[in-house]
Amino acid sequence: MRMPWSKSGNLQLDLLDAPTTAEAAITPQAAPGASARSASMVPTASLYEDANNPRTEIPEAELDELADDIRQHGILQPIVVHPADAEGLHLIHFGAKRWRAAQRIGLLEVPVVVRNGPANAYAQVAENQKRHGLTPLDLARFIRGRIGAGDSNTTVAKKLGLDLTTVAHHLALLDLPPVVDAAMKASRCSSPRTLYELGKLHAEQPERVAELVAGTEPITRDVVAEIRDTAAQAPAAASAEEPRTARPSQAAQLLSRATGLCEKLDVTLTRQGTSLRAIR
Repeated sequence: MRMPWSKSGNLQLDLLDAPTTAEAAITPQAAPGASARSASMVPTASLYEDANNPRTEIPEAELDELADDIRQHGILQPIVVHPADAEGLHLIHFGAKRWRAAQRIGLLEVPVVVRNGPANAYAQVAENQKRHGLTPLDLARFIRGRIGAGDSNTTVAKKLGLDLTTVAHHLALLDLPPVVDAAMKASRCSSPRTLYELGKLHAEQPERVAELVAGTEPITRDVVAEIRDTAAQAPAAASAEEPRTARPSQAAQLLSRATGLCEKLDVTLTRQGTSLRAIR
């Protein structure tokens, strides 16, 4: 298999702080606190994926595209692995997608760089984000996992370069109503913020949300905002009509009271007239 190391240095694995020269790119430097060896070829079957890899969803189309690229140009960046275990197997730290694509086209060997040192979960996310980006759901699972491990929302946000609101929107993806969750998984909507707002709207207007999700058009933030604004205007319109319906009722009450007072006055005058005639 051809190894085109003449590619520019910026294509080398940046998380390993690889040199920018083509000659030095063959031997990437390790990240602080870790050591790395020169790239070497190892059996593809001797690698296995990290069960804690934040990327769990890899579209088939992306794998096919990467497999075609590897078939034409080889693996441009070595897969980063941990030292072999007692059985001679390497745990993949960076490059699980490249490894899957290599398997897809039947490569028997792949280039690897062995890296000593503990795995860094945040570095795995950073590496994935710089390449193709994690899906919102994968990132949400990672955030929940780090919070479950004891990291605060603030710590997670800082290390991922996100604001706290974005962290909250991603976490909400894991607890969406089934109808909204279905829209996300059907790729009708991928924006965490829009999905978060759609989930809130579902609590107030479940029928409207179900009707929206049943369609085929992309669900955008503007569409959600339109439904929300329409729902908010309905109570205001009802309140504006209340005085009009109340006035006839109040007039009828006043008329009834006036009639009652007149009747009492007539009775009083009649009694007084009877008393005067009796005195005479």
